[in-house]
Amino acid sequence: MELTEIERAQAGSLAADLELLKAFAGSYRIFLESRIVGCGDIIDRLFLAFLCEGNVLLEGAPGLGKTSLAKAWAEFFGLDFKRVQFTPDLMPLDVIGSNILEAGDGGSREYRFYKGPIFANVVLGDEINRATPKTQSAFLEAMEEKRISFLGEVHELPSPFFVIATQNPIELEGTYPLPEAQIDRFLMRLFFAMPDFATLKSILEASERSPSGRPAGRAATEAALAAFRRAQAAVLVPEELRSFIVRLVIQTQPGQTEIEAVRKYVRYGASPRCALGLLKAVKAKAVVEGRPNASFEDAESLFRDIANHRVILGFEAETDGVTGEEVLNSVVSAVRREYRGTA
Repeated sequence: MELTEIERAQAGSLAADLELLKAFAGSYRIFLESRIVGCGDIIDRLFLAFLCEGNVLLEGAPGLGKTSLAKAWAEFFGLDFKRVQFTPDLMPLDVIGSNILEAGDGGSREYRFYKGPIFANVVLGDEINRATPKTQSAFLEAMEEKRISFLGEVHELPSPFFVIATQNPIELEGTYPLPEAQIDRFLMRLFFAMPDFATLKSILEASERSPSGRPAGRAATEAALAAFRRAQAAVLVPEELRSFIVRLVIQTQPGQTEIEAVRKYVRYGASPRCALGLLKAVKAKAVVEGRPNASFEDAESLFRDIANHRVILGFEAETDGVTGEEVLNSVVSAVRREYRGTA
């Protein structure tokens, strides 16, 4: 069947966009991997989150490089970057900003809104679980709606806008666990593990040499985002794959599943936002790898990172020593058998 002129033009445009994104992704990896060693999978996931314009929660013990990775990530893209160190005495106005009374012409006085650190393209919320729920909630509207409301006025946040938050899972005294409503606003939760011998040695060696690669800059970043928006619209997601994504999420619901581990150990399953995020992410993965269609393998590989913070386990899981990863593995295995006939 012959292509029309419009179809040929669209195919050419898609090829150009994929080539641009491939080069951009290559520069990104060189830049990040020369500065952060042993986190290749996390670096790749962060790139997908960037394309999807999704927020990311980085979790791990102190000293593993969470903050350094977030800073290097923002540096590469050339975006406006602000860091907020969360503490129990941090107030919401310290994050979003406040009105200041200023003297005007002729001795008049008027209030002027001064923007807080959340008015940046990339906001690093360091140790977000150390802030009180009242301060944590200041991020809710920003993370989802890309805006904040203050005294009845709506203030739009810069575009693009990302929140990268970190938290320490082992030092829980004096912390405030993120509520389900807020943690659901993160596209992914990524875990940092203690490096092994070889990786730690590579980290020492990398600290003694100059990093390679150059930042992309804001103009290149905006061009890459525009190219992705065009390319992802052309990515084919078969109807069966959409059903597969929906089924993965439905099977995390204890009241709608036949999986024994979910019925026994899960208190709350993943939300519809999980399915939406997974659909975006599989398209992004296909685009980055230069493929015109998303695959079942894309959905399986990304599902755990997108669902692990949305599936809330009950008390029985803790007493039986069952982890969220084990429950999600059982979900993936069951849905894979159902759709693909393999375990």
